[in-house]
Amino acid sequence: MKVGMDGVLIGAWANVSGAVNILDVGAGTGLIALMMAQRNPMAMIDAIEIDGEAFEECLFNVEQSPWRSRIKVWSCSFQAFTALSDQKYDLIVSNPPYFSNGIQPPESSRSQARHANGLPLEELIGGIACLLHENGRAALILPVESLGQVKQYAALNGLSLSRLCQVTPNPLKPVFRIMVEMTLKECHCKEERLMIEYENHFDYTPEYRSLTKDFYLKFE
Repeated sequence: MKVGMDGVLIGAWANVSGAVNILDVGAGTGLIALMMAQRNPMAMIDAIEIDGEAFEECLFNVEQSPWRSRIKVWSCSFQAFTALSDQKYDLIVSNPPYFSNGIQPPESSRSQARHANGLPLEELIGGIACLLHENGRAALILPVESLGQVKQYAALNGLSLSRLCQVTPNPLKPVFRIMVEMTLKECHCKEERLMIEYENHFDYTPEYRSLTKDFYLKFE
């Protein structure tokens, strides 16, 4: 599984301040979990990955990192983890599978990674509500078309949107991703917008560079 921009975005955007226990749902090869460890030197991180090959790669990447003592990788579904865990998390972060229809890729690992059949958004948000500390927060990145469902499922589970970032690729294209932060407390939603590039490819905006500079060598 490739390191994608979505994972980098949510890993850089999620608010890690004060988070002692962090959960990464759908860890893939460990990108977001490692970013959480890099950004918060006090946090203990659980990373869940259901795909066997990705789980092994995640384990390998964690073991090669300076933060291996603070990251535990679990090979199971989010639903199973939610049913068995008694841990409450200060931060839950996820770049979840989001394609709910259409042709699925032939490789089962890519299908699990990209399609929501195994983890529907409704079940993800319901599980988040169960595992979230009363003062905690959750951060997700999703297609912009999911915003209505996010608001619906959040409300059904007693969650409120506290931050919303609309992401656009460049000035010529519409918003294609949203990053949302949810809490168990009623709050006002702070809205923001992020443009990744100017009209020329690889001409990144100062806002995108500032957000992700700690994770790209080319921005040093």
